[in-house]
Amino acid sequence: MHTLLTRNVARPHLRAATQLLRYTSSKSGSSSFSDPFPLPLSKDVPQSNSEYDEIDQSLLPPPIPRPNESLSTLRARLVYQTRKRGTLESDLLLSTFAKEHLPKMSEQELREFDKLLDEPDWDIYYWAINKKQPPAKWEGTALLDKLRVHAKNEGKVVRSMPTLGGWASSLSASQGSSKE
Repeated sequence: MHTLLTRNVARPHLRAATQLLRYTSSKSGSSSFSDPFPLPLSKDVPQSNSEYDEIDQSLLPPPIPRPNESLSTLRARLVYQTRKRGTLESDLLLSTFAKEHLPKMSEQELREFDKLLDEPDWDIYYWAINKKQPPAKWEGTALLDKLRVHAKNEGKVVRSMPTLGGWASSLSASQGSSKE
């Protein structure tokens, strides 16, 4: 009796879902259901073949000039900028890359990484995972090659947002000593 009652209650919902699927597939002209909200790089979304997707560079904010910035300040700023991008994918990819590579980078590599971080988040992410072709200024650079190797994660390491570790503790220690 209970299963009969449950079946009768559930059937109107199944009928409504089936009718909705039939209606949407008849409107699209195909027998298969298409996703109304496709992911950005899926086969259902037309891809641009133009370099850099025709972004008007004048619309992007110019990088902030930082003359006379010390290497320690530059490293600390890059750590912050890799952690606070605004998209989880970019934050995780870039912050773990920074944790692994920033301490070993030369000043020239740090400046190049700083310029890369001026690019839009999704562009950096898609270049790193080889879903989009980077512009000529980034194609074939050692930095992007390292980022791509890092993104492949061939060691299958479970990655999470790295702790600030020594940098944060040294900052709090210096603030504590200045209060005394």
